[in-house]
Amino acid sequence: MPEPSAAQRQYLLRKKREKQFVLLARILILLGFSGLWEISARLGWIDSFIFSSPCQIGATFISMCRDQSLFTHIAITLKETLLSFFLVVIFGTGTAVLLWSSRKLSLILEPYLVVLNSLPKSALAPLLIVWLGANERTIVVAGMSVAIFGSVINLYTGFQEVDPEKRKLIATLGGGKKEELKKIVLPSSIPLILSVMKVNIGLCLVGVIIGEFIGARQGLGYLIIYGSQTFRHAGILK
Repeated sequence: MPEPSAAQRQYLLRKKREKQFVLLARILILLGFSGLWEISARLGWIDSFIFSSPCQIGATFISMCRDQSLFTHIAITLKETLLSFFLVVIFGTGTAVLLWSSRKLSLILEPYLVVLNSLPKSALAPLLIVWLGANERTIVVAGMSVAIFGSVINLYTGFQEVDPEKRKLIATLGGGKKEELKKIVLPSSIPLILSVMKVNIGLCLVGVIIGEFIGARQGLGYLIIYGSQTFRHAGILK
């Protein structure tokens, strides 16, 4: 392998210094913000009871790590999030494939999917508690409700935009919908599916925490709502 030229070495050095500068700037911004926050709380510029402070947050974090309560709540929320995410991937992809395979069904259901996707999901959480009870299943469903409809719409739209010339080629060779799906649509849509999955994992977490706000006795959402009710704001901000 030939040695890099002087210009290439200079370019690589410049890129390395740029990365170091960006990393240093990020660290300095975080430290500056935390320092200003702590000083403001200590000097009484802000009410530390309301806004807490980095030192209080750190002390609460260490305390919860020592009694392992934090890890318990994180594990519960993580399990519910992963379960809702897995179900969203399965049902979302399956429903999008079903809509793609039947034009009549897609024309019938598409308006309902758009309306359901636009509904405020936080307003559905109390209804889910009434319908399904205050249990883990309800929280998983709350997580799914935030992501499932948008996932179906995005995947179905992506399936529709697959290269029509390739689909015509499959039809010319005597293939049907099944062959189009296996040979053209799904392989071409892998980047889209991965992109939708990246968005869905965050949405499922939001939905799970919303569900935990109302119907849980464990989890990060429960910690947040409990901290706000007992004015333990350091516990919320950690």
